[in-house]
Amino acid sequence: MSFVARKKLTLFDWVNYSLLAIISIICIFPFIYVFSVSFTDPKAYIPLQFYLFPEKWSLLAYKYILSTNSFINALKSTVFITVIGTILNVIVSFSMAYALTKKTMPGRGIMMSAVIFTLVFNAGIVPSYILIKELGLLNSYWSLIWSGLTSAWSLIVIKSFLESLPSELEDSGRIDGCSDLGVFLRIVIPLSMPAIAAFTLFFAVAHWNTYFNALIYISDSKKWTLQVLVKTLVIDSDSNGVGQAGAGGDDRVLPQETIRMASIMLSMAPILIVYPFLQKHFAKGVMLGSVKG
Repeated sequence: MSFVARKKLTLFDWVNYSLLAIISIICIFPFIYVFSVSFTDPKAYIPLQFYLFPEKWSLLAYKYILSTNSFINALKSTVFITVIGTILNVIVSFSMAYALTKKTMPGRGIMMSAVIFTLVFNAGIVPSYILIKELGLLNSYWSLIWSGLTSAWSLIVIKSFLESLPSELEDSGRIDGCSDLGVFLRIVIPLSMPAIAAFTLFFAVAHWNTYFNALIYISDSKKWTLQVLVKTLVIDSDSNGVGQAGAGGDDRVLPQETIRMASIMLSMAPILIVYPFLQKHFAKGVMLGSVKG
């Protein structure tokens, strides 16, 4: 029986681990502060005091935010954009990437060159805004969905993954009478579930955190996304609607800091809940397309 000897830690290892631990703790502190303040009873809250744990627990800030029209509208907007946008992202990205894997497709070289060109060069903010305006999509949720149906990076990674799948499986499907669409739906898609799970997470997080495009394309406060609303609360020091829209001035009772921190926690919660369940698919899906052959 052989035993694997433990690696003896050197002075460099101890210093390295210590620095990483300190940096990790520093990164965690802001989250702890946000969490603690959001659950702190308004009567027990003291401004500019760091809370490791709430001295007195309370859900008043969360109850208040969830009772306001502005937060509910922002939540509905973000959920709609995330769900519809993610579904369309997955459909467009995987179908286009699959088409690009076919060397016999007419215009494949031109299309692939166009994809790589957009990976290097970007039209910029002004042309994108003019395009959205001319399409009549300003102040529309579709401006945040159509403007990012896919990306060059996503197409290249998905294409690499699809090319790593055994071509013999597609050939056997065609021998059994499947059309190209049938092969894609019945063979390629089931084999691509790890990659689909990974990119679903990519796309969902991107849509959930959409901020800059929403700030540019949507000026109607009733259609704001969560990130725009949270930014208005936290950065602009203005409750803009969270106090005005729903609770009839009750924001005077609750400290603005507890409302801000609770809104941040609510905006992060869905991603924090979903990510652990998709993490294994996330890692596996990304690595599957990294090596071909």
